[in-house]
Amino acid sequence: MKNPAPQAPAAAPAQPLIGFGQVRHARLRPRPHAFAYPTFFLMLPMRSLGRVQGALAVNRAGAISFHDADHGDGRGPAQGGALAWLDELLRAEGIADATGEAWLHCYPRVWGYTFKPVSFWYCHRADGSLRAIVVEVNNTFGERHCYLLDAPRYGVEQQARKVFHVSPFCEVSGGYRFRFLRTGPGAQDAGRTVVRIDYDDASGPLIHTSVSGTLQPADARSLRRALWGYPAMTLAVIARIHWHALRLWLKRVRFHRKPPAPATAVTR
Repeated sequence: MKNPAPQAPAAAPAQPLIGFGQVRHARLRPRPHAFAYPTFFLMLPMRSLGRVQGALAVNRAGAISFHDADHGDGRGPAQGGALAWLDELLRAEGIADATGEAWLHCYPRVWGYTFKPVSFWYCHRADGSLRAIVVEVNNTFGERHCYLLDAPRYGVEQQARKVFHVSPFCEVSGGYRFRFLRTGPGAQDAGRTVVRIDYDDASGPLIHTSVSGTLQPADARSLRRALWGYPAMTLAVIARIHWHALRLWLKRVRFHRKPPAPATAVTR
């Protein structure tokens, strides 16, 4: 009787990453307005996260932490967390083959506080190819909406109709153009990620936004760097939103009242 063939060792779980980079925003008209700020963000392998014992605080208190309840429909780890919400969303939209790693690009909680204007879920097939991207958007009114990009490709523009209120200085009309880039890993880092979101209204391009960063393992050293370099980052996010809103108001950019939220939670 032949001995059974040796089993290949199980692949090590993917490790959480942290990105250091910059967020940029430029409004083209009727009054030009632009800014750029340094930032950091998390890039988390959500299917592997529960098997990783790392420096990042997950679903517990920490100077920098991640909590499932900050995403999706707010369910905690006992209910399967944000990953269970994501899988349900994909199945409801007829996507059954995104069973590979799901990488979540998001802001963490810093000192227990967070505001996540936008997060990105990169959903892969079992073979590692990209199957879908879910763009999870929050506004300052406590509302959330998702744009599902089906069969995206890195470096290729994806489009979605705008249906969700974000800024009182933009109408809920027109559409978004998304472009995602991912490179690496390199000799000194875990690669680089770039997300560009351009918004067009009926008159053409209106706003250009991007967030980019170089990735590295989210270990004790990189988390200390983030905390020391940006000790109040998530508080600064909401403060800057209101500060730039005031500046646009002083520039007499037209103000739009908030319309009702979309009837559905997902725009495909």
